[in-house]
Amino acid sequence: MNTGTLTFFCGKMGAGKSTKAKEVARETNAVLLCEDEWLAALFPGEISSLEDYVKRSKRLKPQVKKLVQSILKTGTNVVMDFPANTVQQREWFRGIFTEVGAPHRLVYIDATDEVCLQQIANRRLEQPERAATDTAEMFETVAQYFAEPSPEEGFAIARVARNA
Repeated sequence: MNTGTLTFFCGKMGAGKSTKAKEVARETNAVLLCEDEWLAALFPGEISSLEDYVKRSKRLKPQVKKLVQSILKTGTNVVMDFPANTVQQREWFRGIFTEVGAPHRLVYIDATDEVCLQQIANRRLEQPERAATDTAEMFETVAQYFAEPSPEEGFAIARVARNA
């Protein structure tokens, strides 16, 4: 059985994961699934803290996993704009692709804090509905949990550097 390839992303808040996900989805003719869009549609106005995000994201993931596996089994590529920023998050992705025998690619966007903070500031202007959560304070809070992917984790990693 030929399966599609699962592509997912790692990078600090504001690194450019969503922008890169859209680009990769276009280039690979893939189905694009964006966590922010799902959360906004299913839980409008309910996410104003990291704790709110974690709680809602956990509720979403079991169904998204089933959906992605179903799509991959058809031979269709899937690009997931869901964070793979911690070892635990990356293990969730591992379950998705290994259980259906699909190839994968983890795109690590290695951006400086300065680049991320500038992107977050720009996003607040472009998407005012995110102004409450897209802040330097939230960046600092979330960055505490960020773990760069290591070769020992065994992922097929494509690194993209963003320093300016």
